[in-house]
Amino acid sequence: MPTITSSDGVRLNYLESGDTMSRPVVLVAGFKAAATSWRYQVKPLERVGLRVIAFDRRGHGRSEVGPADGHTMRRHGADVRDLLEALDLHDATLVGQSMGANSIWAMLHESPDAAARVRDIVTVDQTPKMLNDVDWPHGFYDYVESNRDTYFATGIPDPGRFPAKAKGLVRIARILRAMELPKGGKPTFTDAELELLHDHAIADWRPAVAAASVPSFFIAGAESEFWPSAHAAASADLNALASSTVIEHDGHAANIEQPAKFNDALLAFLAR
Repeated sequence: MPTITSSDGVRLNYLESGDTMSRPVVLVAGFKAAATSWRYQVKPLERVGLRVIAFDRRGHGRSEVGPADGHTMRRHGADVRDLLEALDLHDATLVGQSMGANSIWAMLHESPDAAARVRDIVTVDQTPKMLNDVDWPHGFYDYVESNRDTYFATGIPDPGRFPAKAKGLVRIARILRAMELPKGGKPTFTDAELELLHDHAIADWRPAVAAASVPSFFIAGAESEFWPSAHAAASADLNALASSTVIEHDGHAANIEQPAKFNDALLAFLAR
């Protein structure tokens, strides 16, 4: 597996396929997900002639965890920038699922010059602000100021919306296969992962969305376990260059649960 070295000395892995001379699409997976979780997107993107790069963020997949001060969204955003620079990518489409999407906004917020390398952005079922308030009711279910620092203290809470058993066997099997998860058992979280999760939860990337100078496309799953699908349209309303869609009968892992519908929406956006 090829690697780059981040600007703070961490080895980061990525997968690459397709025509290396073609326009690049960079796939950035979500929390605890590896680059291999994009298995349902790689071939369709290759078939339309694109260069496909799936990135293992630090602490994910086969990438190194890195030093203790690197468990922040800003550092994960810097890693995306480092990937673009190390591979000298231009006119790139950045596709981020869940936390991977907000690492893209973190990159643009902290390194606005990196936008010169970006053609457009696609986010997959991720609200830019997870904390709910009067002005933004599109965050993580039941996450409010009173539990701001405790809600994610031990992992990802189950808000009780759209339980896994409601997905059906096919969608569940796709998730298990793509995420390389064992059947049954609860996920565990390291201290580094919990630190990153908290930093992710308290961040507000709406200013980065509003300031983006390239088109963005917000995709939501109608049956997301974590937040109302209205976050996609609300996020797109922040920027005149943005648009959105909601995939029916789809959950948070929108690109995995309904890959055919997701790929159709993604490819239509890329072909515009």
